[in-house]
Amino acid sequence: MSKIEDVLKEQFALAVNKALGTSLQAQDMELSMLRDKAHGDYASNAALKNAKAHGLKPREAAEKIAAAFDCEAAGADHLEIAGPGFLNVFMKKDNLQVLIPLVLEKKDAFGRSDAGHGKKINVEYVSANPTGDLHPGHARGGAIGDSLCRIMRAAGYDVTAEYYVNDAGAQITHMGESLQARYLQACGREAEVPADGYHGKDLIEIAAQIRQEIGDKYADTDPAESLPYFKQYGLQAELKKLKADLEEFRVHFDVWTSEQSLYDRGLAQEALQKLGEKGKTYEKDGALWLRTTEYGDDKDRVLMKSNGEHTYFTSDIAYHLDKLNRGFDQLIDLFGADHHGYIARMKASIQCFGYPADKLEIDIIQMARMIKDGQEFKMSKRSGKSISLRDLLDTAGVDAVRYFFVSRAGDTQMDFDLDMATKKSNDNPVYYAQYAHARMCSVLEKANGIDTPEDYALIDTPKEMTLLKLMNEFTGLVADAAASRQPHKLTNYIARFAQAFHSYYNESKIIDPAQPELTRQRVGLVKACEITMKNALDLIGVNAPEHM
Repeated sequence: MSKIEDVLKEQFALAVNKALGTSLQAQDMELSMLRDKAHGDYASNAALKNAKAHGLKPREAAEKIAAAFDCEAAGADHLEIAGPGFLNVFMKKDNLQVLIPLVLEKKDAFGRSDAGHGKKINVEYVSANPTGDLHPGHARGGAIGDSLCRIMRAAGYDVTAEYYVNDAGAQITHMGESLQARYLQACGREAEVPADGYHGKDLIEIAAQIRQEIGDKYADTDPAESLPYFKQYGLQAELKKLKADLEEFRVHFDVWTSEQSLYDRGLAQEALQKLGEKGKTYEKDGALWLRTTEYGDDKDRVLMKSNGEHTYFTSDIAYHLDKLNRGFDQLIDLFGADHHGYIARMKASIQCFGYPADKLEIDIIQMARMIKDGQEFKMSKRSGKSISLRDLLDTAGVDAVRYFFVSRAGDTQMDFDLDMATKKSNDNPVYYAQYAHARMCSVLEKANGIDTPEDYALIDTPKEMTLLKLMNEFTGLVADAAASRQPHKLTNYIARFAQAFHSYYNESKIIDPAQPELTRQRVGLVKACEITMKNALDLIGVNAPEHM
């Protein structure tokens, strides 16, 4: 929350307590910013929430609270009762004008807060199998996950971003077999990619690289003997490529955890042993099962097959137990839509160790349909007929791809319109937002040498007030986006802020030699706008260009 909103909440709590005899605190108050400024700047539902408990109708409670509300202490001009009992606050202009020097002082730190109180959070996302190029589904998860980490850090959380490398399962074997076949083909030998293998062109390129390095060394050896080489080479090559693409996409991970390492360090075996000691496992049909139905799962899950092979679930449990043992207060996993069924079993697994279910939160990231010329691109790493993250970046650029993917809630379906993302016009939302920032920078370049004042009493037009109210909303919005894990709230804010500035720019004469004091104050306002827009764009990993 901003300082203004903190004061309003405190004053509403005092007014409710005085009017209704309650003992509420500021944090018990809810406040919303009104879009239509004709009805006020902020609205409180305090009367609606507390009327019934005191035998009052909402408007009766609103009248009592309004009479007890101290407008002077709240920095409000006046209060109005609206609709069924909302309390609408009209702020004094000078209460908002003080924001400008505050923003100019904080600069890059504007929007940051300690709302998260240093809570240790682990966010795991993307975690694509290193068997081929990253596709748009991974890209959407990467953009949302990285933005969430940036936003949570800005809101005062201690965040660790983590990637789980699935390098121990059958898919790595299939990838190795596919690479081996491509290598043999490059050596002129008869070989076919297995039916359950991977047909992407990236493996053809890696196979060519192998042949250039070792020649025909494995062209005529027993495939079973050389397979470990191709598995390891392919894994490292795919991981290197994957990391390079993510780095260009501005997606950063603090920790990379290998699934195989969980077995090498004995963590998977240790997790199974602990579950057995707690009586949470049993044997049936030669397999080892976990009693996940005790914690709401629709059926118990297999940990070890009858042939002694561990399931993916075993390593997933060991991985989450390892994260919990590292001392995180909260685990957050961003899963693809095809992993929806994992939610109940993963929450059940940590409860088996005595942790509460909400220690682990899992958000689903839906796939995105890629649209170009009105047609949908289909995606499949195995068929090789796919559009990759690399293709997206080459076509639309990092800024557009990140902005578009973050612009919708992760749990909703979305269409990514490549034609729109590459447009250099105001129809393209990322272009519109970046153009607003470039306009701000253009004004500041022209104003070079004009100093900014401490007092901003002349900043009072309706469009200037709208900009100030949006700036006042920023810190609270960042904290809310972090707490609700909804980075798209930032793109919504950026769009509103860009629209408000474009409107102001088109209507107002910012640099007016005939009015030097007004010019100084308006330049200060534009500087504050530039800082706010740059900070907001940075939180979703999008550049704020100075020229366009």
